[in-house]
Amino acid sequence: MPAPHAETKLGSTPVAATETFDGTWPFAARYSDAPGFPMHYVDEGSGPETLLLLHGEPTWGYLYRRLIPEWSAHARVIAPDHMGFGKSATPSDRTFWLQDHINNLESFVLDLDLRSITLVMHDFGGPVGMGLAARHPDRIRRIVSVNGPTPLDQPDLLERLSANASESAWFRWIQQAEADGVLEEVLGHLDFNILSTLKLNGFESNDVITDTWLRAYGAPFPTPEHSAGAIGWAKGFATGKHQFESADGATRRAISALPALSIWGAKDRTLHPSHFLPLFEQLFPSAPVHRLEHAGHYSPEDAPTQIASLVRDFIGLPDRASHDVPANSPNGGPRPNPSSPVRRSTLLP
Repeated sequence: MPAPHAETKLGSTPVAATETFDGTWPFAARYSDAPGFPMHYVDEGSGPETLLLLHGEPTWGYLYRRLIPEWSAHARVIAPDHMGFGKSATPSDRTFWLQDHINNLESFVLDLDLRSITLVMHDFGGPVGMGLAARHPDRIRRIVSVNGPTPLDQPDLLERLSANASESAWFRWIQQAEADGVLEEVLGHLDFNILSTLKLNGFESNDVITDTWLRAYGAPFPTPEHSAGAIGWAKGFATGKHQFESADGATRRAISALPALSIWGAKDRTLHPSHFLPLFEQLFPSAPVHRLEHAGHYSPEDAPTQIASLVRDFIGLPDRASHDVPANSPNGGPRPNPSSPVRRSTLLP
C-alpha cells in the first residue's frame, strides 16, 4: 500500500491509502492504472444503479463523504479522484487541462467497463463528465449537475463563461494572479491556504470546519509539486488551455434526451446560477432544477441531506433508512476493510 509521499515513476501519492481522516472517510481505497498513473477511487455498495461522482477544484472524493453512504445503501457508488487531487498521483510529466481529465476518466470508465451510469458532477467535474458523455453517450443513463456546468456546444457558452468570469471573485483572482506571475506560488501552498481558497469559492456552513476537515482537504497538497492539479486547472482557465468536448448533432440529441437533474447552491459565488442554469436548461429543457437557497458553491458541504434526498428520488432509490444497515458498516452493506486497499494494478507497492 502507498505511504504518504510515496514516489513512483508515475507520480507521487501524498495521502496514504489507509488514511481515514479520523474515521470521516471510512471507504476502502482502490487504484486503477488505466489512465497511466495511480488513480484512486472508492467503489461502495451494489445494485442495479451505478452512480459516478465527479469532484472539482480543489477538492476530491471527500466532498461526497456524507452522500456515498446514503446512495450506496441501494446502488453502486464510484467516486474517483482526478489526477493531482485527493489520493490520486500527481505525475510530473503530464498536463492538467480539461481534456487531460476527460481522457483519464474515459480510460477509467472503460477499464471498469461502467455502463448505465448516472453522472453526479460538481464544479469542473461537470465539463469532465460532459466530455465523457459526448464520447460515450451509450454508457450514460442520467445526468445530475450539482453546481456543475454542463457545456455541450451551446451557442452562448463562451459568452456566459466570460460574463461569469467577470463577476466571480475566484476567476478574477486567477486572471490577476496569472498576470502578476504569482498563481503558481499561491496555489502551490494549498496545504496552508486551503481554507481561504475554499472560502473564496464559497460554502455557507462554517459548522463543517474542523481540524480534521482542514487536514482532509489540505493533505493532498503538501508541496508545490503535489499542487500541480489545482494549479493546472486554474492556469488552464487563465491561459485558455482547456478544451470543451464537442458533439455531433446525433450525439447531442441523445444526451439531451437523457433524464437530467440540476441542483444548484443559489449562493454560489464562483459559478453563478444566472449564467450556468440557462446552459443546463438549453441542453435539458424539460429537466427539473432545484435551487438550494442557503447553499453555496460547495453545496455537498452545505446541504448534503437535501442533495441526497433529491438524487435518491430522481433515481428512484429507497430511503437509506429502509435498508438493514449493520452497525459497523456506514455505507449500508459489507465492504472491504479500509485498512486493506484494493487495487486493479500493482503500481503501488
